[in-house]
Amino acid sequence: MRFVIQLVAAVAVAFLAGQAVTATQDTVWPQLAAGVAGAVLAMLAYYWVVRLTEKREVTEAAAGPAAGGLVRGTLLGLALFAGVIGNIAVNGGYRVHGLSDEPLAAVGLIGFMAAAVVTEEVMFRGVLFRHVEKLTGTWLALALSALAFGAVHLLNENASLWGALCVAIAGGGMLTSAYIATRSLWLPIGLHFGWNYAQSAIFSTEVSGNGLKPGLLDSELTGDRWISGGTFGPEASLSTLMAGVIVTAVFLWLAHRRGNVVPPRHRAASTLVR
Repeated sequence: MRFVIQLVAAVAVAFLAGQAVTATQDTVWPQLAAGVAGAVLAMLAYYWVVRLTEKREVTEAAAGPAAGGLVRGTLLGLALFAGVIGNIAVNGGYRVHGLSDEPLAAVGLIGFMAAAVVTEEVMFRGVLFRHVEKLTGTWLALALSALAFGAVHLLNENASLWGALCVAIAGGGMLTSAYIATRSLWLPIGLHFGWNYAQSAIFSTEVSGNGLKPGLLDSELTGDRWISGGTFGPEASLSTLMAGVIVTAVFLWLAHRRGNVVPPRHRAASTLVR
């Protein structure tokens, strides 16, 4: 029941935030304000509903580590995507023609991405992964929540099965492992925001096939779709897939060193019996 209540609350806030951002999508400053407000509301709603239903301190959303986690995650996300798009460009899959006709759109996209990222992290890491992990242990919960994360991207405008699978493996794996390593939502939120913002607002590429308008640059993805990601965007490229797997492995190594990996329930039970 706790899971259902928390999920319903997260979905409801995500819907409201999405409606607000969509209603302001053609106006830069209102979109920025609506998106940031939606992101803040999503975190407050998560904190409140978890505290209400689980009667505990919500350590994964504690305010203390927020600034550090968000800054580190955002910088890492920006750097990772810059490396990915650089590799795509070197291999002939990305080209820049200059500044876009509406460079200020990059400001509005701060709000759009803030709302989208926070609501997704709350749903998939804060609610889904955390509850499934209690039942199955870390590894199966990681796989199941990552697949669910990829599957919802099939609803996007230019979705493809390959693109959704890449999102599941690279995005779902990377973001969930960041949560496992830190047991905090702030680092994955920052990482997710930095990655998505770099794609949309800086390099003006598709984000998971969602058909967003360009940000700062006038650019295009060209050539082989295995290199560029095609109409789905760079997240369907082999460069993203490789980068996501490597970063996931690093975070899982850190999680193991920190003792943050939860064993399957049957294994935990057998250990207790001994």
